[in-house]
Amino acid sequence: MYRIYKITSNPVVDFAAEELKKYLRMMMPRCGEIIISYDPEAKEGFRLGLMEAFGLDTSEAEEQDLDDIIHIDTDENGGIIAGNNNRSVLLAVYRYLTINGCRWLFPGVDGEFIPIKAIEPVKYHKLADSRYRGYCNEGAESQQAMLETIEFAPKIGLNTYMIEFDIPKAYYDWYYNHTYNEMNREPEPVNADTILQWKRACEAEIAKRALQFHDIGHGWTAEAFGIDSTDGWVKDVNNPIPDWARPYLALIGGKRELFKGIALNTNFCMSNPEGRAIMTKFVCDYAEANPHVTFLNVWLADYQHNHCECDTCRTKRPSDWYVIFLNDLDAELTRRNLDTRIVFNVYSDTAYEPTCEYIKNPARFTMQLGAISRSYTYSVEKDPKVEHMEEYVLNVSPRLDTMEEYIVRTNLWKKFAPCNSLSYEYHFWKHQFYAPGTLCFAKRICEDVISYRENGFQGIIEDGSQRCFFPNGFSFYCYGQKLFDHSLTYEQLEEDYFKHAYGDQWQLALAYLKAVDTYMPQTYMEAKHTSRIPNNFYKPEMEEKLLALIPIAKDFEEKLHEHRNMPVRVQTVAMRLLKLHAEYVQGLAKAMALKSLGKDEEAKNEALAFFAEFGKHEVAIERYYDHMLMVHAMNVIFNTKSAMDQ
Repeated sequence: MYRIYKITSNPVVDFAAEELKKYLRMMMPRCGEIIISYDPEAKEGFRLGLMEAFGLDTSEAEEQDLDDIIHIDTDENGGIIAGNNNRSVLLAVYRYLTINGCRWLFPGVDGEFIPIKAIEPVKYHKLADSRYRGYCNEGAESQQAMLETIEFAPKIGLNTYMIEFDIPKAYYDWYYNHTYNEMNREPEPVNADTILQWKRACEAEIAKRALQFHDIGHGWTAEAFGIDSTDGWVKDVNNPIPDWARPYLALIGGKRELFKGIALNTNFCMSNPEGRAIMTKFVCDYAEANPHVTFLNVWLADYQHNHCECDTCRTKRPSDWYVIFLNDLDAELTRRNLDTRIVFNVYSDTAYEPTCEYIKNPARFTMQLGAISRSYTYSVEKDPKVEHMEEYVLNVSPRLDTMEEYIVRTNLWKKFAPCNSLSYEYHFWKHQFYAPGTLCFAKRICEDVISYRENGFQGIIEDGSQRCFFPNGFSFYCYGQKLFDHSLTYEQLEEDYFKHAYGDQWQLALAYLKAVDTYMPQTYMEAKHTSRIPNNFYKPEMEEKLLALIPIAKDFEEKLHEHRNMPVRVQTVAMRLLKLHAEYVQGLAKAMALKSLGKDEEAKNEALAFFAEFGKHEVAIERYYDHMLMVHAMNVIFNTKSAMDQ
């Protein structure tokens, strides 16, 4: 009989023990009951706990509560499974199970590959290569998807989870209102109170796993002044501005009002000390009431060209005023004896570095780069060079156009704010839809993980859909595994994932996706389409390739029919997703072929028909596929209306 002893008494270690028991019993379904008990003196069986309880050195971790070390030393009967903090003990359990053959390929029960086999000895010790390995809610999210993604995250090595906004109603609305798919799914509206309850449930699941919890992001600049931003990017010109608050809003075009009618995109007058004091108190009150938050993200308004143009604000860059506000915030948190960690955002206008103001207490802050306008057709090299950078002009200078300039300006930022840094990335926001073959996209993610490390970043949080697993979870799997262990190669991850997801048909699946990458390349689909460069998908030479993909996908769809039922449940799910993907690719290729010839109106009509037809499948595959975000991504190409276009 196997036994599990908890050497350390902690709720997260308790959960880790239960997870170990569950999966051991699944691997060895005839092994009998596995007893869990607390015994700090245990010398046999599985012993779970903090490394210090076993006399193990943890000095390689710079910050014990943020950095993760896992240590495993087991034989056929048990042994030590430990971490330097409680979260790391759970991560060590999942790593032990992974080495013994378990895989988590998608979120949820249907994403588990659990072999039936005897356990094998494991000796493994690893300090995670990235401190921040995280995910953030985005897209059309259901509560079930949120809970399952939180559960899934540590199984592939992630240690951080962010919930954006005080009440993330916009994201839930997109799912429950079935935005862009109303013709196939009747809207099921939910209210803000329900969503706030759901957020608390998510926080409980995050705490259960001791994941680093990042909170809020945008919204402060409206809510602090009594303006409701719950509906996100919805334009509401009737959204009331309290009379007392109007003098504190950013002056733009001679008026202090909601920026283009959207509260979430409205900044405040940062040169006004009274306005900063209101913001500071509001943030500190929230921090005091929510000590469970690991990192409080205090960002300015979303969008760009929305900073105050009053005579005083014009004397400094928005980044300088941002630093002044952050210093005010640090002083008040210190006065209240709060050790809250603050994340500030280098994003849009504030991607342009300060010129004269310095962060006074770097230890409190983490700098976060949000390179929202970067290209995903290449990864930046270490120490990038930019020959010429334009001087910042208030509410005129565009979002940065290249990843190189983002990195160079972030390095300049560090002279004024020598803090820890991480990247807030957008791979899984909409850009995965521009790489339908997925393989080149997974390679890009692997490269980006290393590129960020080489440029001094200590990790990544992905802003992405909780349903970004279509046609499979390979790109996300690469993201989690590569952040944890930089030495893993793309080739190792590819073979590992595909063998487990598709069994003896893994090379067939791989060949199909390689064909999609070839005939509908990301370099074409991800053509530059920023505000500075007009849409340009007119490439007649692409028509032949796009049309050639249709019979290839059709033939693959027919081949997969005989493999629609596989011996392992997760492989059945993977095969059926791939079969639907072949249908998806055919519909998209028809519209893109018209687009390549410059037949924009015909392409638009073909795309709309494709959206409506493929949307019929969403209810069956919604755990893996986000129809709303797909349509949003394609709107950029086909010039149809998007609820999220910025």
